[in-house]
Amino acid sequence: MNAPLLEVLPRDLSAYRAGNTGVPYVHRFDSGRPGPHVLINALTHGNEICGMVAATHLLDRGVRPLVGTLTVSLAHVEAYEAFRHDDPFANRQLVHNLNRIWSDEWLDGPEHSPELRRARELRPVVAAADHILDIHSTSQPVAPFWVYPGFERNARAARAIGARDRVTTHLVMPAGLGSGTPLIQHGRHGRADGTDGVALVVECGQHFLKASADLATAVALDFLAYFGLIVPAAPASAPAVAQRRFELLQTCMVRTPQFRFARPLIGFETFAKDELIATDGDAGDIRAPCDDCTVLMPTREPIVGREAVYLTRPLVDPT
Repeated sequence: MNAPLLEVLPRDLSAYRAGNTGVPYVHRFDSGRPGPHVLINALTHGNEICGMVAATHLLDRGVRPLVGTLTVSLAHVEAYEAFRHDDPFANRQLVHNLNRIWSDEWLDGPEHSPELRRARELRPVVAAADHILDIHSTSQPVAPFWVYPGFERNARAARAIGARDRVTTHLVMPAGLGSGTPLIQHGRHGRADGTDGVALVVECGQHFLKASADLATAVALDFLAYFGLIVPAAPASAPAVAQRRFELLQTCMVRTPQFRFARPLIGFETFAKDELIATDGDAGDIRAPCDDCTVLMPTREPIVGREAVYLTRPLVDPT
């Protein structure tokens, strides 16, 4: 497997540790004027460096809200600090996936790990936010995309912000991920009964590319502008691009050490109904549940107990 191009590397974050909230690496700025509370969260996974670039850009440039409250969080610095040049994918997590443990069962449960400790610290930070942008990146160099629960409030914000930043692909989760509870579905953000409370993941491209870091910064600024916290940048001059939406049908897990994809995948490949996608030893085959089945986030390295691939189908764009 080819080594990734490491254009952006970790840097020392100790200057941001103290924060100003009593929670390490969490910074909050209150405008003193009525308005929404917006959380920009980065480093949910330790090697997704683009979010670090965006978060430190906001802090280093002294971005402050005109209305409402801005919180900037560097979530999993412990994993981030475990980065190794010879294996830059290994520090995604230390024990648990920090982006799958945001249920009461996990947060109030008996288990302990670096991720559970940090999620418990961040729980009031996430709960306090009206709107959340969780910045991620991908192991493979695919086009950027949104991920969000299938609520119209999320789709509306993603379409508007994506039109500015050309993030025009959407992974819609009508029933969650099926492999745990992500940060953007914690508490009220995972419920359909509210009229507000936008919570989006933006997958900005391959982890270590400068283009991914640049996009993460632009999306963070445009997310703040969308909710009125800062003045928006000038409108983009590029023509509008059609939006593509995919509905998550199934999250497949790696069940055995014999897991293998039927052909090399990086994401967005399509399969016909019943076509073989992967074999997984005694656990059986993974086959496409429908025509035009589109795979997203195929694992770069199959690890038993972790996610293997998302199976989706295209949706008609309402716009």
